[in-house]
Amino acid sequence: MWRPAQLLAFGTKVSRVRGNATKGGEEPFVNPLQRGVMEIRPGIEMASLSDVGCQRANNEDATSYWEPKTDEEFQRKGRLAVVADGMGGYEGGQEASRLAVETIEDIYDQESANDPRDALLKGFRAAHERIREYADAHPEFQGMGTTCTALALNDLHLYFAHVGDSRLYLVRGDTILRLTRDHSYVGRLVESGVLRSEEAERHPQRHILTAALGAGADVAADSPTSPLALENGDVLILCTDGLWSLVQEPEILSVVSSRDASSACAELVKLARQRSGPDNITVQILRVATNGTARH
Repeated sequence: MWRPAQLLAFGTKVSRVRGNATKGGEEPFVNPLQRGVMEIRPGIEMASLSDVGCQRANNEDATSYWEPKTDEEFQRKGRLAVVADGMGGYEGGQEASRLAVETIEDIYDQESANDPRDALLKGFRAAHERIREYADAHPEFQGMGTTCTALALNDLHLYFAHVGDSRLYLVRGDTILRLTRDHSYVGRLVESGVLRSEEAERHPQRHILTAALGAGADVAADSPTSPLALENGDVLILCTDGLWSLVQEPEILSVVSSRDASSACAELVKLARQRSGPDNITVQILRVATNGTARH
């Protein structure tokens, strides 16, 4: 048996949900890590789960879900969801992922312009600088950094930004599509035709990143210039490599197509843990709900 360290389901009262999960145990429990209280507004079914895995003592992943407090701001900004996978040792990785999630969320909250993509990119740049400044002030954390994938969902318009090898998937009907590209050594090998995707997921050097927040002088996040139009019933999946490296895309498709968001998160993490779960495992699922009705 196992204990997910964070499980947030549709309808849970939250304003900001943030956290690095802690060590696994025996049974699932709800730990929304609330900062303020509000209902998740109708229109999506959402759940998030982060687990330490089977071989790590601590969790360097972080995840967040946010909505504005007022309906007026919600009409302008919609919803924000973020996952990050820190690197740089226990405290360094945890601090990097925490700083990324908090900074992107805060910048998105404070941004006054009506441009979700621009707000995401500003958040990524600010997070990059904050992590670098933190490392400069704490020499023991030199080399700290984090992957980060963030999405903004405003009505049926999807905006996203991405650095590293965490992933964003779109499930529509019986098809799963990866919307992000891995900024990694093996990702480059796949793009150049040297490796097949299936080989990359088992490659011994798959963890070597070519881009991360906090690493290098500058960061250039991937972000489509135009929003992606979603449809009712579409499912968005944010996850770290602790999930996608062990659970194949057809399996992810099958799980999210046959379960509600909360039980799908639990099943996906369970599958990764059954396959040794050497890394931290984080997944966040958002299903665009027809007429705002959650799936049961």
